[in-house]
Amino acid sequence: MSTSDLREIADAVVLHAQRQGSVSADEVRAALARAGQPEALWQDVLALARTALSYRDGRYHYVAAGPGRHEQDQQQRIRDAVRQLAEQHKEVAAVERREQDRLDFVQPVRVCTEDGRAFTLLSRDLSLSGIRLVGTRRLLGQKVRVHVPRRGGGAWCFTVRVLWTCAVGDDLVENGGTFLEVEAEGERGA
Repeated sequence: MSTSDLREIADAVVLHAQRQGSVSADEVRAALARAGQPEALWQDVLALARTALSYRDGRYHYVAAGPGRHEQDQQQRIRDAVRQLAEQHKEVAAVERREQDRLDFVQPVRVCTEDGRAFTLLSRDLSLSGIRLVGTRRLLGQKVRVHVPRRGGGAWCFTVRVLWTCAVGDDLVENGGTFLEVEAEGERGA
């Protein structure tokens, strides 16, 4: 079997992982079988796909292309802002283990939607990658700006993509989002 044939199968496996989030070793073997190739080559296919897949919890998860310099700078700024907020709230040290440590971070925050509406919601969790918000609004799929007050005045303004929403009571919902950008209030355009 030629490397180009394996590369085509690896590309198909990566595309499949991108569509569904991950693939299993069985799915890689099935892709080989569909191509009429020996299933024993599954590890060779994964070796060719290694830059796009990451093994975790028994599956090979799709990993998006690495961020550019601007995105890396923005991610570092987000981490710095979250760390600063976490330091301000050390006394609330209930941290749980997930993919990212989460700080039990309960305080009112102002949320502005893309259509200009503004609401006060309650933050619930904070991690280096995102925030959980509790309120009466479902924000699923929206990109919102979350203003989190800073000690000494001002606020951090996070741009957040809301990835999930679930009901937690009568007219009460949780929204979970991932950080896209951050800036200190008043530094827009800097």
